[in-house]
Amino acid sequence: MTDVAARLEELRERGLYRRLRLIEGPQGPRVLLSGREVLLLCSNDYLDLAGDPRVREAAAAAALRWGAGAGASRLISGNMRPHRELEARLAAFKGYERALLFGSGYLANIGAIAALTGPGEVVFSDELNHASIIDGCRLARAETVVYRHNDARHLESLLRGAAGTPSLIVTDGVFSMDGDVAPLAQLLELARRYGARLLVDEAHATGALGPGGRGAVAAAGLSGEVDVVVGTLGKALGSYGAYACANAETVEYLVNRARPFIFSTAPGPPALGAALAALDILEAEPERVERLAANARALREALAAEGLVATGSTTQIVPIEVGEAEPTMELCERALERGVFAQGIRPPTVPEGSSRLRFTVMATHEPDELRRAAHQVGEAAREIGLLKAPTIAA
Repeated sequence: MTDVAARLEELRERGLYRRLRLIEGPQGPRVLLSGREVLLLCSNDYLDLAGDPRVREAAAAAALRWGAGAGASRLISGNMRPHRELEARLAAFKGYERALLFGSGYLANIGAIAALTGPGEVVFSDELNHASIIDGCRLARAETVVYRHNDARHLESLLRGAAGTPSLIVTDGVFSMDGDVAPLAQLLELARRYGARLLVDEAHATGALGPGGRGAVAAAGLSGEVDVVVGTLGKALGSYGAYACANAETVEYLVNRARPFIFSTAPGPPALGAALAALDILEAEPERVERLAANARALREALAAEGLVATGSTTQIVPIEVGEAEPTMELCERALERGVFAQGIRPPTVPEGSSRLRFTVMATHEPDELRRAAHQVGEAAREIGLLKAPTIAA
Protein backbone atom coordinates (compact mmCIF):
# COMPACT_ATOMS: atom_id res chain seq x y z
CA MET A 1 0.00 0.00 0.00
CA THR A 2 1.36 3.42 -0.94
CA ASP A 3 1.44 6.29 1.52
CA VAL A 4 -1.40 7.99 -0.38
CA ALA A 5 -3.54 4.84 -0.24
CA ALA A 6 -2.85 4.56 3.48
CA ARG A 7 -3.94 8.16 4.02
CA LEU A 8 -7.13 7.54 2.06
CA GLU A 9 -7.86 4.48 4.17
CA GLU A 10 -7.36 6.51 7.34
CA LEU A 11 -9.89 9.06 6.08
CA ARG A 12 -12.40 6.25 5.45
CA GLU A 13 -11.87 4.84 8.95
CA ARG A 14 -12.46 8.27 10.52
CA GLY A 15 -15.60 8.89 8.48
CA LEU A 16 -13.92 11.78 6.65
CA TYR A 17 -13.67 10.30 3.15
CA ARG A 18 -15.31 12.51 0.52
CA ARG A 19 -16.67 11.72 -2.92
CA LEU A 20 -18.12 13.77 -5.74
CA ARG A 21 -21.86 13.63 -6.40
CA LEU A 22 -23.07 14.27 -9.94
CA ILE A 23 -25.74 16.90 -10.62
CA GLU A 24 -27.28 16.44 -14.05
CA GLY A 25 -28.69 19.71 -15.37
CA PRO A 26 -28.78 23.29 -14.08
CA GLN A 27 -29.02 24.43 -10.47
CA GLY A 28 -32.50 24.97 -9.07
CA PRO A 29 -34.70 24.17 -6.07
CA ARG A 30 -34.96 20.61 -7.44
CA VAL A 31 -32.16 18.89 -9.35
CA LEU A 32 -31.33 15.54 -10.89
CA LEU A 33 -28.78 13.80 -8.71
CA SER A 34 -27.39 10.70 -10.43
CA GLY A 35 -30.59 10.48 -12.48
CA ARG A 36 -33.03 11.02 -9.59
CA GLU A 37 -34.93 14.21 -8.75
CA VAL A 38 -34.23 15.52 -5.25
CA LEU A 39 -35.00 18.67 -3.30
CA LEU A 40 -31.75 20.65 -3.27
CA LEU A 41 -31.03 22.04 0.19
CA CYS A 42 -27.25 22.50 0.06
CA SER A 43 -26.68 24.97 -2.79
CA ASN A 44 -25.30 28.49 -2.29
CA ASP A 45 -27.30 29.68 -5.31
CA TYR A 46 -29.57 31.43 -2.84
CA LEU A 47 -31.61 33.52 -5.28
CA ASP A 48 -31.85 30.78 -7.93
CA LEU A 49 -30.03 32.92 -10.50
CA ALA A 50 -27.46 30.44 -11.82
CA GLY A 51 -30.11 28.77 -13.96
CA ASP A 52 -32.18 31.88 -14.70
CA PRO A 53 -32.63 32.18 -18.51
CA ARG A 54 -31.68 35.88 -18.42
CA VAL A 55 -28.41 35.13 -16.67
CA ARG A 56 -27.59 32.23 -19.00
CA GLU A 57 -28.38 34.31 -22.08
CA ALA A 58 -26.18 37.16 -20.79
CA ALA A 59 -23.28 34.73 -20.31
CA ALA A 60 -23.72 33.44 -23.86
CA ALA A 61 -23.95 36.95 -25.29
CA ALA A 62 -20.76 37.99 -23.48
CA ALA A 63 -18.94 34.94 -24.83
CA LEU A 64 -20.03 35.74 -28.38
CA ARG A 65 -19.00 39.40 -28.12
CA TRP A 66 -15.86 39.23 -25.96
CA GLY A 67 -14.71 35.60 -26.17
CA ALA A 68 -14.68 32.67 -23.78
CA GLY A 69 -11.63 33.83 -21.83
CA ALA A 70 -9.66 36.98 -21.01
CA GLY A 71 -6.37 35.53 -22.28
CA ALA A 72 -4.05 37.01 -19.65
CA SER A 73 -3.88 38.74 -16.29
CA ARG A 74 -5.43 42.18 -16.00
CA LEU A 75 -2.00 43.82 -15.79
CA ILE A 76 -0.90 42.33 -19.11
CA SER A 77 -3.58 42.12 -21.79
CA GLY A 78 -6.56 40.73 -19.92
CA ASN A 79 -8.16 44.01 -18.82
CA MET A 80 -11.40 44.30 -20.81
CA ARG A 81 -14.40 46.61 -20.78
CA PRO A 82 -16.66 44.06 -19.02
CA HIS A 83 -14.24 43.95 -16.08
CA ARG A 84 -14.44 47.70 -15.59
CA GLU A 85 -18.20 47.74 -16.07
CA LEU A 86 -18.80 45.04 -13.48
CA GLU A 87 -16.39 46.65 -11.00
CA ALA A 88 -18.22 49.96 -11.30
CA ARG A 89 -21.59 48.26 -10.78
CA LEU A 90 -20.35 46.31 -7.74
CA ALA A 91 -18.80 49.39 -6.13
CA ALA A 92 -22.05 51.34 -6.56
CA PHE A 93 -24.12 48.40 -5.28
CA LYS A 94 -21.98 48.09 -2.15
CA GLY A 95 -21.54 51.83 -1.59
CA TYR A 96 -17.79 52.09 -2.22
CA GLU A 97 -15.48 54.13 -4.45
CA ARG A 98 -13.92 51.17 -6.22
CA ALA A 99 -14.10 47.42 -6.62
CA LEU A 100 -11.52 44.93 -7.89
CA LEU A 101 -12.36 41.56 -9.43
CA PHE A 102 -10.63 38.31 -8.48
CA GLY A 103 -10.93 34.80 -9.87
CA SER A 104 -12.68 33.38 -6.78
CA GLY A 105 -13.61 34.24 -3.22
CA TYR A 106 -10.68 32.17 -2.00
CA LEU A 107 -8.28 34.21 -4.14
CA ALA A 108 -9.85 37.49 -3.07
CA ASN A 109 -9.42 36.74 0.61
CA ILE A 110 -5.87 35.44 0.47
CA GLY A 111 -4.93 38.29 -1.88
CA ALA A 112 -6.42 41.10 0.17
CA ILE A 113 -5.30 39.84 3.58
CA ALA A 114 -1.73 39.08 2.49
CA ALA A 115 -1.48 42.45 0.73
CA LEU A 116 -2.79 44.50 3.65
CA THR A 117 -0.69 42.90 6.40
CA GLY A 118 2.79 41.47 6.77
CA PRO A 119 5.65 40.66 9.13
CA GLY A 120 5.63 42.74 12.29
CA GLU A 121 1.86 43.31 12.04
CA VAL A 122 -1.14 41.51 13.55
CA VAL A 123 -4.26 39.94 12.06
CA PHE A 124 -7.18 39.34 14.43
CA SER A 125 -9.37 36.54 13.07
CA ASP A 126 -12.67 35.08 14.33
CA GLU A 127 -12.21 31.43 15.29
CA LEU A 128 -14.95 30.31 12.86
CA ASN A 129 -13.75 32.25 9.83
CA HIS A 130 -13.73 30.55 6.42
CA ALA A 131 -10.66 28.55 5.32
CA SER A 132 -9.78 31.22 2.75
CA ILE A 133 -9.42 33.77 5.55
CA ILE A 134 -7.35 31.35 7.63
CA ASP A 135 -5.04 30.70 4.68
CA GLY A 136 -4.83 34.42 3.92
CA CYS A 137 -3.62 35.00 7.47
CA ARG A 138 -0.97 32.32 7.04
CA LEU A 139 0.26 33.76 3.76
CA ALA A 140 0.45 37.27 5.19
CA ARG A 141 3.23 36.16 7.55
CA ALA A 142 1.82 38.55 10.13
CA GLU A 143 1.13 37.36 13.66
CA THR A 144 -2.34 35.80 13.66
CA VAL A 145 -4.39 36.15 16.84
CA VAL A 146 -7.67 34.23 16.98
CA TYR A 147 -10.55 35.64 19.02
CA ARG A 148 -13.57 33.73 20.31
CA HIS A 149 -16.47 33.53 17.89
CA ASN A 150 -18.36 36.84 17.68
CA ASP A 151 -16.90 37.86 21.06
CA ALA A 152 -16.17 41.59 20.85
CA ARG A 153 -15.01 41.74 24.48
CA HIS A 154 -12.40 39.08 23.87
CA LEU A 155 -11.28 40.86 20.71
CA GLU A 156 -10.93 44.15 22.59
CA SER A 157 -8.70 42.54 25.22
CA LEU A 158 -6.46 41.22 22.43
CA LEU A 159 -6.40 44.56 20.62
CA ARG A 160 -5.43 46.28 23.83
CA GLY A 161 -2.47 43.93 24.16
CA ALA A 162 -1.31 44.82 20.63
CA ALA A 163 -1.90 48.57 20.90
CA GLY A 164 0.39 50.52 18.60
CA THR A 165 1.00 47.59 16.21
CA PRO A 166 -0.49 47.88 12.70
CA SER A 167 -3.49 45.54 12.75
CA LEU A 168 -6.25 44.05 10.62
CA ILE A 169 -9.50 42.57 11.97
CA VAL A 170 -11.00 39.95 9.65
CA THR A 171 -14.41 38.34 9.89
CA ASP A 172 -17.09 36.64 7.87
CA GLY A 173 -20.26 38.73 7.64
CA VAL A 174 -22.45 35.61 7.66
CA PHE A 175 -20.65 32.51 8.90
CA SER A 176 -20.88 29.82 6.25
CA MET A 177 -21.27 26.80 8.52
CA ASP A 178 -23.29 28.38 11.34
CA GLY A 179 -25.62 30.86 9.68
CA ASP A 180 -25.11 33.59 12.26
CA VAL A 181 -24.04 37.20 11.65
CA ALA A 182 -20.94 39.00 12.90
CA PRO A 183 -21.43 41.97 15.29
CA LEU A 184 -20.13 44.38 12.67
CA ALA A 185 -20.97 47.65 14.42
CA GLN A 186 -18.99 46.54 17.49
CA LEU A 187 -16.09 45.33 15.37
CA LEU A 188 -15.88 48.60 13.45
CA GLU A 189 -16.01 50.63 16.66
CA LEU A 190 -13.11 48.57 18.04
CA ALA A 191 -11.17 48.94 14.80
CA ARG A 192 -11.49 52.72 14.95
CA ARG A 193 -10.66 52.89 18.65
CA TYR A 194 -7.48 50.85 18.28
CA GLY A 195 -6.35 52.10 14.86
CA ALA A 196 -6.98 48.80 13.04
CA ARG A 197 -8.48 48.10 9.62
CA LEU A 198 -11.58 45.92 9.27
CA LEU A 199 -12.13 43.42 6.43
CA VAL A 200 -15.51 41.69 6.11
CA ASP A 201 -16.18 38.72 3.85
CA GLU A 202 -19.75 39.07 2.51
CA ALA A 203 -19.78 35.82 0.51
CA HIS A 204 -22.92 34.48 2.20
CA ALA A 205 -24.46 37.89 2.99
CA THR A 206 -24.68 39.45 -0.47
CA GLY A 207 -28.13 38.79 -1.89
CA ALA A 208 -29.39 37.60 1.50
CA LEU A 209 -29.16 40.48 3.98
CA GLY A 210 -29.49 44.24 3.99
CA PRO A 211 -31.51 46.63 1.83
CA GLY A 212 -31.92 45.07 -1.61
CA GLY A 213 -29.56 42.23 -0.66
CA ARG A 214 -26.54 44.52 -0.31
CA GLY A 215 -25.15 42.43 2.54
CA ALA A 216 -24.43 42.37 6.25
CA VAL A 217 -22.38 45.57 6.15
CA ALA A 218 -25.31 47.44 4.59
CA ALA A 219 -27.72 45.79 7.04
CA ALA A 220 -25.62 47.25 9.86
CA GLY A 221 -25.73 50.70 8.22
CA LEU A 222 -21.98 50.68 7.59
CA SER A 223 -21.72 50.81 3.78
CA GLY A 224 -18.54 52.65 2.80
CA GLU A 225 -17.24 52.65 6.39
CA VAL A 226 -15.81 49.13 6.71
CA ASP A 227 -12.32 49.35 5.18
CA VAL A 228 -12.56 46.35 2.82
CA VAL A 229 -15.59 44.29 1.84
CA VAL A 230 -14.92 41.03 -0.01
CA GLY A 231 -17.71 39.27 -1.85
CA THR A 232 -18.35 36.53 -4.36
CA LEU A 233 -20.16 36.29 -7.68
CA GLY A 234 -20.56 32.54 -7.28
CA LYS A 235 -23.29 32.30 -4.65
CA ALA A 236 -26.38 34.54 -4.66
CA LEU A 237 -25.30 36.16 -7.94
CA GLY A 238 -25.21 32.80 -9.69
CA SER A 239 -21.94 33.23 -11.60
CA TYR A 240 -18.26 32.76 -10.71
CA GLY A 241 -15.51 35.05 -9.44
CA ALA A 242 -15.19 37.53 -6.59
CA TYR A 243 -14.40 41.12 -5.72
CA ALA A 244 -13.01 43.43 -3.06
CA CYS A 245 -14.60 46.84 -2.45
CA ALA A 246 -12.71 49.68 -0.77
CA ASN A 247 -11.68 53.29 -1.28
CA ALA A 248 -9.75 54.15 -4.44
CA GLU A 249 -6.37 54.23 -2.70
CA THR A 250 -6.80 50.75 -1.21
CA VAL A 251 -7.94 49.26 -4.51
CA GLU A 252 -4.92 50.76 -6.28
CA TYR A 253 -2.73 49.18 -3.63
CA LEU A 254 -4.39 45.79 -4.19
CA VAL A 255 -3.80 46.12 -7.94
CA ASN A 256 -0.11 46.47 -7.17
CA ARG A 257 0.29 44.05 -4.27
CA ALA A 258 -2.41 41.34 -4.30
CA ARG A 259 -0.59 38.37 -5.78
CA PRO A 260 -3.66 36.35 -6.85
CA PHE A 261 -4.79 39.38 -8.87
CA ILE A 262 -1.37 40.08 -10.38
CA PHE A 263 -0.48 36.50 -11.29
CA SER A 264 -3.85 35.04 -12.37
CA THR A 265 -5.63 35.16 -15.70
CA ALA A 266 -8.56 37.58 -15.45
CA PRO A 267 -12.12 36.21 -15.03
CA GLY A 268 -13.67 35.28 -18.37
CA PRO A 269 -16.33 37.43 -20.09
CA PRO A 270 -19.15 34.84 -19.75
CA ALA A 271 -18.92 34.97 -15.95
CA LEU A 272 -18.86 38.76 -16.04
CA GLY A 273 -21.89 38.95 -18.30
CA ALA A 274 -23.77 36.55 -16.06
CA ALA A 275 -22.93 38.55 -12.93
CA LEU A 276 -24.03 41.83 -14.53
CA ALA A 277 -27.37 40.27 -15.48
CA ALA A 278 -27.77 38.84 -11.98
CA LEU A 279 -27.18 42.30 -10.48
CA ASP A 280 -29.84 43.70 -12.81
CA ILE A 281 -32.32 41.08 -11.63
CA LEU A 282 -31.48 41.56 -7.95
CA GLU A 283 -31.96 45.32 -8.20
CA ALA A 284 -35.23 44.91 -10.15
CA GLU A 285 -36.60 42.09 -7.97
CA PRO A 286 -35.63 42.76 -4.33
CA GLU A 287 -38.56 40.59 -3.27
CA ARG A 288 -36.28 37.60 -3.91
CA VAL A 289 -34.32 38.62 -0.81
CA GLU A 290 -37.52 38.76 1.24
CA ARG A 291 -38.64 35.33 0.00
CA LEU A 292 -35.25 33.89 0.90
CA ALA A 293 -35.57 35.17 4.48
CA ALA A 294 -39.14 33.87 4.75
CA ASN A 295 -38.11 30.43 3.50
CA ALA A 296 -35.25 30.31 6.00
CA ARG A 297 -37.67 31.04 8.84
CA ALA A 298 -40.07 28.38 7.57
CA LEU A 299 -37.34 25.73 7.48
CA ARG A 300 -35.95 26.61 10.91
CA GLU A 301 -39.43 26.42 12.43
CA ALA A 302 -40.24 23.12 10.71
CA LEU A 303 -36.97 21.54 11.81
CA ALA A 304 -37.48 22.77 15.37
CA ALA A 305 -40.92 21.15 15.38
CA GLU A 306 -39.15 17.86 14.64
CA GLY A 307 -36.73 18.41 17.51
CA LEU A 308 -33.90 19.57 15.25
CA VAL A 309 -32.82 23.02 16.41
CA ALA A 310 -30.40 25.18 14.43
CA THR A 311 -28.82 27.04 17.34
CA GLY A 312 -27.62 30.53 16.42
CA SER A 313 -28.76 30.58 12.81
CA THR A 314 -30.65 33.69 11.69
CA THR A 315 -30.05 33.40 7.95
CA GLN A 316 -30.56 31.11 4.96
CA ILE A 317 -27.86 28.78 6.33
CA VAL A 318 -29.52 26.36 8.75
CA PRO A 319 -27.12 23.82 10.35
CA ILE A 320 -28.27 20.91 12.50
CA GLU A 321 -25.32 19.76 14.60
CA VAL A 322 -25.01 15.99 15.04
CA GLY A 323 -21.54 15.70 16.58
CA GLU A 324 -19.49 12.88 15.10
CA ALA A 325 -18.80 12.40 11.41
CA GLU A 326 -20.25 8.90 10.90
CA PRO A 327 -23.80 9.52 12.20
CA THR A 328 -23.81 12.84 10.36
CA MET A 329 -23.17 11.12 7.06
CA GLU A 330 -25.65 8.37 7.86
CA LEU A 331 -28.31 11.03 8.43
CA CYS A 332 -27.29 12.67 5.15
CA GLU A 333 -27.73 9.40 3.24
CA ARG A 334 -31.04 8.53 4.94
CA ALA A 335 -32.41 11.99 4.09
CA LEU A 336 -31.23 11.57 0.51
CA GLU A 337 -33.08 8.27 0.27
CA ARG A 338 -36.20 10.30 1.05
CA GLY A 339 -35.40 12.80 -1.69
CA VAL A 340 -33.82 15.53 0.47
CA PHE A 341 -30.28 16.56 -0.45
CA ALA A 342 -28.64 18.36 2.49
CA GLN A 343 -24.90 17.78 2.68
CA GLY A 344 -23.16 16.48 5.78
CA ILE A 345 -20.27 18.71 6.86
CA ARG A 346 -17.29 17.23 8.70
CA PRO A 347 -13.81 18.27 9.89
CA PRO A 348 -11.71 20.05 8.82
CA THR A 349 -14.53 22.26 7.50
CA VAL A 350 -15.95 22.41 11.04
CA PRO A 351 -14.26 21.71 14.40
CA GLU A 352 -13.91 18.14 15.66
CA GLY A 353 -17.08 16.91 17.33
CA SER A 354 -19.33 19.42 15.56
CA SER A 355 -20.19 17.62 12.31
CA ARG A 356 -23.55 18.73 11.03
CA LEU A 357 -26.20 18.55 8.36
CA ARG A 358 -26.06 21.97 6.70
CA PHE A 359 -29.27 23.12 5.02
CA THR A 360 -29.36 26.12 2.70
CA VAL A 361 -32.62 27.41 1.29
CA MET A 362 -33.32 29.22 -1.97
CA ALA A 363 -35.76 32.03 -2.68
CA THR A 364 -37.66 29.75 -5.05
CA HIS A 365 -38.30 26.89 -2.64
CA GLU A 366 -41.96 26.49 -1.65
CA PRO A 367 -42.70 26.66 2.10
CA ASP A 368 -44.74 23.44 1.95
CA GLU A 369 -41.88 21.47 0.42
CA LEU A 370 -39.52 22.83 3.08
CA ARG A 371 -41.89 21.65 5.80
CA ARG A 372 -42.16 18.23 4.18
CA ALA A 373 -38.37 18.03 3.93
CA ALA A 374 -37.99 18.87 7.62
CA HIS A 375 -40.41 16.08 8.51
CA GLN A 376 -38.54 13.62 6.29
CA VAL A 377 -35.23 14.53 7.93
CA GLY A 378 -36.87 14.13 11.33
CA GLU A 379 -38.03 10.66 10.32
CA ALA A 380 -34.50 9.79 9.19
CA ALA A 381 -33.04 11.07 12.49
CA ARG A 382 -35.47 8.95 14.50
CA GLU A 383 -34.75 5.94 12.30
CA ILE A 384 -31.06 5.97 13.21
CA GLY A 385 -31.61 6.88 16.87
CA LEU A 386 -30.64 10.55 16.81
CA LEU A 387 -34.14 11.54 17.93
CA LYS A 388 -36.59 9.63 20.09
CA ALA A 389 -39.78 11.45 19.18
CA PRO A 390 -40.76 14.67 17.43
CA THR A 391 -41.33 17.78 19.50
CA ILE A 392 -45.02 18.65 19.64
CA ALA A 393 -45.60 22.33 18.95
CA ALA A 394 -47.47 24.15 21.69
